Amino acid sequence: MLTLADVSKSYGTRELFSDVSLFIARNDRLGLVGPNGAGKSTLFNLILGEERPDSGEITWERGADFGYLPQESAPASDETILHIATSGKKLEPTEDDWDIDYTLEPRARKILAGLGFKEGDADKPARTFSGGWIMRAHLARLLVAEPALLLLDEPTNHLDLEALLWFQDYLTRYPGGLVVISHDRAFLNALCTGILELRACTLHYYHGNYDNYLVEKEARKAQQLAQFKNQQREIDHLQKFVDRFGAKASLASRAKSKEKQIERLKEDAIDEPEDDLSRIHFKFPQPPRSGLKVIELLNVHQSYGDHVVYRDLNFTAERGQRIVLVGPNGAGKSTLLKILGDVIPIDAGTREPGSNVTTGYFAQNRLDNLKAGATVLDNVMELRTAENQLTEQQARAILGAFLFRKDDVFKKVSVLSGGEKSRLALARLLVKPPNLLLMDEPTTHLDIPSIDALVAALKAYEGTLIFISHDVYFIRALAENVLHVHSGRLTPYAGNYDYYLEKSRATNERAALTAGFTDARPQQTAGSGADVRPVTDAAPNPAATPAKSAAAKLTPNQIARLRDEVARLERDVTEIEKRQAELTAALEAPETYADHGKALALNRELTAVVDQLQAATEAWEEAATRLTEAMA
Repeated sequence: MLTLADVSKSYGTRELFSDVSLFIARNDRLGLVGPNGAGKSTLFNLILGEERPDSGEITWERGADFGYLPQESAPASDETILHIATSGKKLEPTEDDWDIDYTLEPRARKILAGLGFKEGDADKPARTFSGGWIMRAHLARLLVAEPALLLLDEPTNHLDLEALLWFQDYLTRYPGGLVVISHDRAFLNALCTGILELRACTLHYYHGNYDNYLVEKEARKAQQLAQFKNQQREIDHLQKFVDRFGAKASLASRAKSKEKQIERLKEDAIDEPEDDLSRIHFKFPQPPRSGLKVIELLNVHQSYGDHVVYRDLNFTAERGQRIVLVGPNGAGKSTLLKILGDVIPIDAGTREPGSNVTTGYFAQNRLDNLKAGATVLDNVMELRTAENQLTEQQARAILGAFLFRKDDVFKKVSVLSGGEKSRLALARLLVKPPNLLLMDEPTTHLDIPSIDALVAALKAYEGTLIFISHDVYFIRALAENVLHVHSGRLTPYAGNYDYYLEKSRATNERAALTAGFTDARPQQTAGSGADVRPVTDAAPNPAATPAKSAAAKLTPNQIARLRDEVARLERDVTEIEKRQAELTAALEAPETYADHGKALALNRELTAVVDQLQAATEAWEEAATRLTEAMA
């Protein structure tokens, strides 16, 4: 579908890539990764025709089209969200425009709903929505148009987890090809059958998903290192011969031959694998030790207008805990973090920090932590105090660890990318490290190497950490306790994320992050400090308990038939679950990805099986409920 042949691109004396060749087929699902500044977005621009290569050719198969989602969109005007979603490729017109209007718009509305838009939002002016929601509308535009190839640059940055899971599931059934730049390794693992890495001016191809790429990359690096060492040993051996015998007439010809051999080896020299200098490298200076009780909330009440988020809330965190907050969107996770950080005033109750506690709050909206009109350097230097006489040289050293070098420190924050704002917000934490660190979606906009660096730094951090994240890898690496937030209730799980999945009986590790279930929760344990009382003490809602009706009264024969139906549906569920387990095991096997078509087919079948399982389970639950009511 798309062919790149010997493509090269430079900016002045800086070479981004050289002699890049690649063929993308219609069913390829490729992740594009690489360090900051490697040229990922430039490669996209070349494919899009917005820039021209210095040499080489880029050709499209006849009839192939593409859709592109950049990291940021242009400001919206008076067009509606629906207009944006339907402004891509139109359906082929028929004798009557009725077919277009009544086929395209329902499809667009369904996709908008999947991406999180509420009923009625589609007909509102786009200018009334935030930039993140406008990006969702443009994402819907691409999905409605269904181009042969999707080019997506960090498409998950503006999606909450529920929309992300819907989008990920949709892409598993997408009929075209896909090339995606993403920092979300779970997203790349779920979708990709190949990984493209831009590194050292070269495009490297790896089979399989992101985890397969990591394994294969390490194997290639080890092989390159072994070859480099062998070549260096051979050169050293030859050089010793030349040095020892080059001056002796009887061996001069042999020494000359050895010199030519050395020259040939150096011409074909194997490079030593290099450390990536474009990765951030840092560690948190250890903060002052706090008291055992770090923070306590007593009988806290919090509302937004008429919407009550918390009533009579109690919570305690102790020194050294690492707690992740999970639960449905809008349940109050970010609000709880802001209350703990004293970012918002509470309506009633008490917030009591412990002895010698200093708090650091890492906001989901990075500009809440930064001054947009000031420079990068000024945003760090403003943290200088009488106790901490920070010098400009020290500030530059901190910023250099986060890839702000030379004149980069004089950039205004307002012109920084999302990733740069995240790195600057992290850099500020190093100037005066808190012993209570509150982080709201800290991995958003960070590339994967930066996330790895953050994980390493937080593992060595000795303070108390409470955070929100939709990155399962990040959560698994750091969380030692899970706090489920739902309907004003805090349900503690005294274990890591896998413990939470087991006790909550979750079937999907990512969906469990926003699940609203409260069944099978563990009892509150001593020292957990979380209150589990409901928002209100209202009486049970009669509408929530179906009343028995005359329709529920069945004859013995009808009950027998219903019992048989329940048994049959239960067998169906068991068989589908068995097939789901087989497909999951097959997709976890590395050899599956040697055949791109097989991996794609298995992914599509798994998606269909998951849908079948949901439908079968709902049918079984409905039949079982009818049987229970009939026999009561």
